[in-house]
Order: sequence, then C-alpha cells, then structure tokens
Amino acid sequence: MSKSEINESKFKSNSSNAIEVIDLKKHFSGKKGLDDVKAVDGISFDVKQGELFGLLGPNGAGKTTTINILCGLLKPTEGTAVIGGYDVRKNLKEVKELISVCPQEAAVFPFLTGRENIEYFGNMHLMSKEKIKERAEELLKLLDLYEASKRKAKHYSGGMKRQLNLLVALINEPNILFLDEPTVGMDPRVRRKTWEFIGSVKNQNRTIILTTHYIEEAEALCDRVAIIDYGKLVTLGPPKELMAEHEVNNLEEVFLKITGRRILEGI
Repeated sequence: MSKSEINESKFKSNSSNAIEVIDLKKHFSGKKGLDDVKAVDGISFDVKQGELFGLLGPNGAGKTTTINILCGLLKPTEGTAVIGGYDVRKNLKEVKELISVCPQEAAVFPFLTGRENIEYFGNMHLMSKEKIKERAEELLKLLDLYEASKRKAKHYSGGMKRQLNLLVALINEPNILFLDEPTVGMDPRVRRKTWEFIGSVKNQNRTIILTTHYIEEAEALCDRVAIIDYGKLVTLGPPKELMAEHEVNNLEEVFLKITGRRILEGI
C-alpha cells in the first residue's frame, strides 16, 4: 500500500485525539527547470480533545499550508489527516461541520456593523435567529466590543477587526478551532485581553490549533507546541518540557537553538 492509501480505521482507535496528522506531504510544482517545492514534507502529530496546540515555525516553514490542508482548502500530495474521526480526503463535508477558522487576514465586511458581521455568519451556519442573538450578545461582551457593536467595521482599529474576526469564527460554537496568527497588529493590552479570551474558549473543552509569530503567546497559552521548519517537524512537547530539555529560559530560545533562525525570518 502506498503512503497515500491510508487505512482510515487505523487512526480512529484513540478517541481522545481530536486531530491526527499522518505522514502529511504537500508538494507544489516548481517553475520550469526548478525542483518541486516541498511545503510540507512528511509530518505527523496528534492533538488531544480539549487541547490548545501551537504550530510554530519561521515564515515559509509550512504552517499555513498544514492548516489549509486540515481545513480542506488544499489536498495533500501524500498522507492524510483525521479530524474528529473523519478523513479530510474522504469526508470533507463532515469535517467542515466540526471546525471553524480564524484566518490571518480579517474576514469581516467593512460596511456591516460588528453585530451585523457576527449575525451574518450565524445565518451562514443556518443557526436560529434566537441562537444568533444569544451568541452575539455573549461574544461581544466577552471581548469588550459590545459598545462598538453598532459601529461599522470599517471604523474599527486593526486590533478590533482582529477581535471581531475571532468572534465571527466562534459564532457556531465549533468543536475544533483553527487560529492563524489571531493577534497580529494588536497592541499589548488588547493582545493580553485576547489571550485571556482564547484561554476561556479552550476551557470549554474546545480543541484549538494556534499559529503565531509571538513566541511568548505560545508559551503562555499552549498545552503543547510543534515546531516545524522547511516542511518537517523538528520538535514537539509542552513548552516547559522543551525549555528544560534544551536548558534555556524561554520558548523563543528553544526555537532559536533548534532552527538557528528567528521566527520572522523567511527561507
């Protein structure tokens, strides 16, 4: 059997795992005369139910490509992933019913108010009007956007748009949430408030995969982190254990020690 012909039942045995990534590869065809680009090159890891899992790496390391495969936006070249018991290659419809995504770029409508944005996406999920109103009220208060909820999003600051982006992703109460650099552009005060909010979401037994360029964010929030570089998994474990293993004082020093590059450095 080839690696792409994964025996799905083999990876459903551990019900405590919300996500299982199995020898995942994604190669893009190179330009004429150039080799293929191995954006993701055979990574495997699992994410437990209710875990906040960090996916770290320099620019171009393969983080966003991995997230896009897990969300069904890209098809893997080889390997697969099982999300909530469903193979992304075979059961994409069922996978999409379990997940929600907060993308890098704020996916909000500038000419709708904050509340209207949340309600719009609630309607997209076919939620009842009563449930949409209840969830919108709850979410807006949790991130202190209630007073600004009647203003059009085009008048929001960059940090407020990021927060609204996060609320939109949570309107349908997803079991599994992908956060792709959710706090970029936020000032330190708003970022800390958002960290608290993300932690409270995790405490509701939701599974979260977080990508971030703020190493201190991953150190503060994540139960475990995986560091990838050049499309390969370099290390994986709880932040404190990785710091002890490498005899350093913080997670950023772990990152520098094993990759030799700062996280914002490109390939």
